[in-house]
Amino acid sequence: MRMANVGGRAAISTGGAWIDLEAASEGRFSADPQAAYGQVADIRDWVGDALPADAPEATGELGVPVPMPRQLIAIGLNYREHAIESNLAIPEHPVVFTKFQSSLVGPGATVTLPSDGVDWEVELVVVIGKEGHQIPAAQAWDHVAGLTVGQDLSWREVQGRGPAPQFAMGKSYPGFSPLGPYVVTVDEFADKDDLAISCALDGEVLQEGRTSDLIFPVADLIARLSEALTLYPGDLIYTGTPKGVGMGREPKRFLVPGELVSSIEGIGDLSITLVGKAD
Repeated sequence: MRMANVGGRAAISTGGAWIDLEAASEGRFSADPQAAYGQVADIRDWVGDALPADAPEATGELGVPVPMPRQLIAIGLNYREHAIESNLAIPEHPVVFTKFQSSLVGPGATVTLPSDGVDWEVELVVVIGKEGHQIPAAQAWDHVAGLTVGQDLSWREVQGRGPAPQFAMGKSYPGFSPLGPYVVTVDEFADKDDLAISCALDGEVLQEGRTSDLIFPVADLIARLSEALTLYPGDLIYTGTPKGVGMGREPKRFLVPGELVSSIEGIGDLSITLVGKAD
């Protein structure tokens, strides 16, 4: 099942048209896209048993599929080759930072580059579906509502400002957390731990990898994060990026205006348009 924000309302699809969740369920489920992620199991059961054949379709544009997460957590250096290209040691523990909700944008967004030093980082994003604290890794996937595509755009100069790095600030400018185009529930993946992941600018491939190369896979991340945190339905975890970022190249390379398309196997393409800062 796919879950989306269509015209500001919760929508679902099993492969055809987008269905307005509240209208089709006659009010059983909310129109709030954020609320749906805590009810995934119930929604899926209802779709299998009671979705009417003439269910009303959702209308409008796709928006941020998870628009109001309580927590937006991100992981750095979580692919081995990315750590190597960054000239940093392979981490023994997850490198955890936050991004701010105001940086979220959905598919088709136009994002202004505030500098000529903004980097790209395609990421698999986990959407939490069940509250939990100190979750065992063996049970971690039971707490996942679904998976989606994200970009962790990064203004490297701001990220590196001292005396300590400013990850949250450098990665939270407007539009720096593209997300979408929709969320795919975990049951749709043949192997949820091994998905092709890539991004391209105007058709030129910038990154290619597989999520099986994660140093801390999804279940391990959830277990480690929940040692300290309580995770809530609709929380987001940006799980890290594979090798190929601009800062790791020689000479360094950064984003320019164009179409940036981020792709993950079994989910789809997240496309945004990058524009330069107006004079």
